[in-house]
Amino acid sequence: ENREAMLNSKSNRLTEALEEANRLFDRVCHAREAALDAQFLVIASNIGKEKANELHSEMSAFDSTAFAEDLLTFMGINRTEMEETDDSEDGPGGFLPSGAWQTMGEEASKYFRRAPTFHYMMGSFKSEPPVPKQRIERQKKASRGKAERAMPAQLKKMEESHQEATEKEVERILRILQTHSENDPDTPISFFDFVIDPNSFARTVENVFHVSFLTRDGLAKIRLDEDELPIIEPIKPSEGGEEDSRAGARNQVVISLDQKEWK
Repeated sequence: ENREAMLNSKSNRLTEALEEANRLFDRVCHAREAALDAQFLVIASNIGKEKANELHSEMSAFDSTAFAEDLLTFMGINRTEMEETDDSEDGPGGFLPSGAWQTMGEEASKYFRRAPTFHYMMGSFKSEPPVPKQRIERQKKASRGKAERAMPAQLKKMEESHQEATEKEVERILRILQTHSENDPDTPISFFDFVIDPNSFARTVENVFHVSFLTRDGLAKIRLDEDELPIIEPIKPSEGGEEDSRAGARNQVVISLDQKEWK
C-alpha cells in the first residue's frame, strides 16, 4: 500500500518496515505467521531492488581508458617518456618492460582465492521451453491398432506353415521306413544309415530331428542289435496296443553329433 512512499530516495519507510518485521518475527510461533514473514521478505526485496535501480550514481561507472592508463603505470611504464621514444622497441614485447606481465600477475593473484566460475563462450543457451508439436492422436491409435492386428495373424500363419512342413516331412520319412521294412523284413535297418546324409551335415541333423517325432508318437522304435549299434524299425498296427500299454516306459535320450563324427 505504501510502495510509492518507500521508493522515495529520501524516505526510510522500507528500513522501518524491515525493523518492525524483525521484531515481529521473534514472536512467530505458527506456520502461517512464518509464511507471512517470508511473503513480506519477497515484497521488501522487490521494493529494495526497484529503489536501487532508481539511484543515479557515477561511482560504479567503468572507464576503460583510465583503467588502461592505471594498469600501464602499475606495470612500470611512463607514457610521457614513451611518447618521446615511440619509434624504439627495447624487447620482444614492444614498449612493455621485461617482467611487466609477471608483476601484474603476482598482484592480481592476491585477489583470486577461488576457482574461476563457469561461463559460456558463446553466451548462455535460451531457457525458453520448446514449442510443443501438435500430435494427431487418432491417426497414431489407428495405425497402432492395425499393426497389432496384423502382426499376430502373420506370426500365426508362419507358425502353422512351419508346423505343416514338419508334419509332412515326418510322414514322408515314416513311409520310407515302412517301405524298407516291407521290402526286406528280415534285415534290420541301421539307424545311422537311415538318418545320415553323406553330402549334408545339416540335412543329417534334420533327419534325426524328424525321426524323433516317430519314436515319440509310437510309430517307430529304436533298439540295439548284437553289435550294440542302434537299429530302427516301424511299429506295425497289430503291435500298437502293446506299445500303447508300454507308452509310460518310453525313454528319451539326447545324443551329440558334430561334423567330425558325421564324417
